[in-house]
Amino acid sequence: MSDTVRAAVRVAPGTTEMQEFPFPAIDADSALLRVEVAGICGTDVKMYGSPPSAIHGQVIMGHENVGVIAQAGARFKARHGLSEGDRVFVEHYVGCFTCEWCRIGEYRHCAATDWRTNPDARRYGYTSAENPGTLWGGFSEYMYLPWNAVLHRVPDTVTAELAGLVTPLSNGIEWALRAAGVGYGHTVLIQGPGQQGLSQVVACKQAGAARIIVSGTTRDRARLDLARELGADDVVDVLTQDPLEQVMDLTGGRGVDFVLDCTSRAGTAPVLLGIDALVRREGTLLVQGELAAFPDFPIKKLTEKAITVKSARGHSFKSCELALDQLASGRFPLERLATHRYGIDQVDHAIRVLAGETEEDAIHISLMPELIGQAGGAVAR
Repeated sequence: MSDTVRAAVRVAPGTTEMQEFPFPAIDADSALLRVEVAGICGTDVKMYGSPPSAIHGQVIMGHENVGVIAQAGARFKARHGLSEGDRVFVEHYVGCFTCEWCRIGEYRHCAATDWRTNPDARRYGYTSAENPGTLWGGFSEYMYLPWNAVLHRVPDTVTAELAGLVTPLSNGIEWALRAAGVGYGHTVLIQGPGQQGLSQVVACKQAGAARIIVSGTTRDRARLDLARELGADDVVDVLTQDPLEQVMDLTGGRGVDFVLDCTSRAGTAPVLLGIDALVRREGTLLVQGELAAFPDFPIKKLTEKAITVKSARGHSFKSCELALDQLASGRFPLERLATHRYGIDQVDHAIRVLAGETEEDAIHISLMPELIGQAGGAVAR
């Protein structure tokens, strides 16, 4: 182990620099994680190009983190039931564990980890490196773990790279099953075949959905093919087909029970399609809520059809555990989602690849400190 830690630091919007930091002091209640994999998702694309004004200073991004406990204090090990050498998935939430939300297990709503309302919040990938502990993101060789870090032991049969898929897969489980309520015999329209949409295909298939329809664009052809491999019954190209007409044809004119919107930067069209594609009464629409405003929202049609709107927001402890169980089962070829690998010295390029600014089509990108100085790119399978 060297005397310093190398990390990719966002120093300005759309700008990253490799920097070196001293190791943080580790006491009886804290630990140090040697990062093996940090995943990149669509949120990183947004946070990189347009950092929220609420987040100040230089930030080590990376909130989908897997690694090995390199050093841990005695009380930390006792509290978490872990030892040096154990591989863990680290949730990005860092709750207080004394408030009402934390006491009922909903620490994702805790003010101590909500950067939108608390300028002093702690959350991996969002917290300034100027705060005590310094290493608050996975685009680094090591990461600081306070006593209240939320950790999940990774099964021995699950590789670090595969465990890097826990965040999108747990989101799929949380949003489709726990928030929306998809279950046995239901019909589902999943909009957008990215890592979140494909994860929801797996969640819905595992839950026993009777018909899973996935929509995308012509550029998504390979992803739509993968959706079929993961369990989708039908796919729709919204650029070459009338998506509403296709959904109605596929469901015998009835429509679907659930619409799960996993699109990115697609405007209001997916929500409007979802409202039309839902069953005549009491369907459920799950939205991510990325739009700041929605002009001319069809509230009358929504209420006449008694549609329930649910928000897709984060994941719970249970959904992370279920995601790890799903990865360990080997039932689905989930390794196909991990399409690209880069070293953390290639963060800028990797984020631009996921943003679609290059010719590469990446679903989920694994950033690996061990690849520093090496050429990255698509994974050969």
